[in-house]
Amino acid sequence: MSLLQETLDKIQKIDEAAKKQSRERIDILLKPVGSLGVLENIAEQLSAITGEVIPDIKKKAVLCFAGDHGVCDEGVSAAPQVFTELMTPMIAAYRTGVGVLSRLAGADVFVYDVGMIPDLPADCEAVDKKIRRGTANMRREPAMTREEAVKALEIGIEAANEAIEKGYKVLGTGEMGIGNTTPSTAIFAVLGDVDPEEITGVGANLSEDLTKNKAQVIRDAIALNKPDKNDPVDILSKVGGLEIAAMTGVMLAGAACHVPVVVDGYISTASAAIAIALKPEVKDYLICSHASDEKGAKFGSELLDFAPFLHMDMRLGEGSGAALAFYLLDAAVAMNRDMATYADVNMDVV
Repeated sequence: MSLLQETLDKIQKIDEAAKKQSRERIDILLKPVGSLGVLENIAEQLSAITGEVIPDIKKKAVLCFAGDHGVCDEGVSAAPQVFTELMTPMIAAYRTGVGVLSRLAGADVFVYDVGMIPDLPADCEAVDKKIRRGTANMRREPAMTREEAVKALEIGIEAANEAIEKGYKVLGTGEMGIGNTTPSTAIFAVLGDVDPEEITGVGANLSEDLTKNKAQVIRDAIALNKPDKNDPVDILSKVGGLEIAAMTGVMLAGAACHVPVVVDGYISTASAAIAIALKPEVKDYLICSHASDEKGAKFGSELLDFAPFLHMDMRLGEGSGAALAFYLLDAAVAMNRDMATYADVNMDVV
C-alpha cells in the first residue's frame, strides 16, 4: 500500500466527545457566554482535533516547501523566477516574514526544496527533496506526471510525520514559488467551476494587463490539459505545483495523526482544497489563519466554508499568516486552561 493511501485510510472524524466537553467548559468560564468569540471556537476545534480538552500545543513548526513553475514563461509573475532561489535560503535562515514571525512565536521553520530549478546552496539549511527542476509550462503540457504529483504529496506526508515524531503539536503550511498563484487559481477554477478571470489576482504586484494575460493562460491550461474535477491528483498533476502538493500532504498527515494544521493564505488554501477533495474529513483538522488579500482568496475560503480569523490585508505567503495565528492558538488554550469558572465565585452562569 502506498504512503498516500495508507495516510488517507488513517484519517478519521474529529473527536466529538472532546469537542462537547471543551464547549461545556468554555461556557462556564467567568465571562458572558460566547463573549470571547472566535477564540472560543479555536479552543473547541483544538480539543476536537487532539481529543484533549486542554491540549498541549507548545511545540509548533511551519513546514515550508519551495518549487519553481514552468508557467512563468508566460509572463504570469512580476517577480523574476530567480526570487525562488534567492528567498528559499533566507526562509531557512529565519530572515524573511515567516522566519521572523515564527521565531517571535517560539516556533520553528523547516524548509524543503521539492522543485526548485537550481540546486540549493551548500550552506543552506533547507532539505533537498527535489522531484524535478520546476514544473512544466502548464499552458503547453501537464505541469507534472501523476507519479510526480503523488511523490510530492508523500514528501509532504513524510515531512509532517517526521515533525510529529519529534514532538511538534501544531503544524503550519508555507511555500515559496514565484508564479504559484497561477496554479492555485487554476485549482480553484477547476474545483469551483468558475472562469479564471473572476478569481485571478495580481500575485507579486502584476499589472492590470498582465493580470488579464494570466487569466487567459489559466484558461488555456485548463482547456489543454482537461483536469478531472473528480480526481484531485489529476488536477495537481495537470495544473498544480510541487509545493502545493507537498503542503496538501502535510494536511493529510496532520489529520491522520490528530495534529492541527494551520493553513496560511491563498496558496495553502489551494492545497487545502485538494486535501479536502481527497478526504472530506480533513477539513475539520485545518485551522484557517488569515483572509489573504489575493483576489481569489475569498472565493477559495467560501468554496471550502473556511472562516479565516485574521484580516490583515496580507498576501506574502511563506507561512507568515500561519505563524501569526500561532499566538491566537496559544491564547485559546490559555483561556480554556487558566480562566476561573462561575463555580469558583459561587455564581450562576450568565
